[in-house]
Amino acid sequence: MNYTQFLTIFISAVFINNVIFSRFLGLCPFVAISKKTQPALAMSLAVSFVITMASVITWLIFRFLLIPFNLIYLRTITFILVIATFVQFVEMVIKKINPALYRFFGIYLALITTNCAVLGAAILNSESFFNQGRPLPGSFILSIFQGLCMGLGFSLAMLLMSGIRERLDFCSVPKSMKDFPLAFIIASLMGLSFLGFSGFKF
Repeated sequence: MNYTQFLTIFISAVFINNVIFSRFLGLCPFVAISKKTQPALAMSLAVSFVITMASVITWLIFRFLLIPFNLIYLRTITFILVIATFVQFVEMVIKKINPALYRFFGIYLALITTNCAVLGAAILNSESFFNQGRPLPGSFILSIFQGLCMGLGFSLAMLLMSGIRERLDFCSVPKSMKDFPLAFIIASLMGLSFLGFSGFKF
């Protein structure tokens, strides 16, 4: 385990294989919550927290429970239960600290439970840092770091999108293109721009 591995994971998760623009995971909150920067930032922090903590717990469960007892076929359902637990925790914290933000999120906060970006990170960790049922050297730390970087990639996409959509409020936009139609066009153009990072080689 060296600095090159961490740098590779960081650039790959944030830019090259961005969870939204390259893997197309987590598009529901990306489109729905990115209208304003403050809610987008709050959602980004919540998703990043869940992804990182889920990476910790799912690695431990996969390493010490599913593999030893030959229960790998239960990986998906187990990971979803772990994610759901953390989402409930985040939901309770936000509801207690900022009720207005909790009401703004509405159903999208609960949908982190089935946010494929979170589940995708957990599954990707179990496939990237295990070889034939054995963890690779430093796989625990690398799994946590990759989960954190995927959360950063999600946050980057959310904040870029919210910044653009806020500025569009001051522009004259045809009625037929307002809100979601224009949001999908912007997301497509941003996805194309992120393809430029795919030329990076290590």
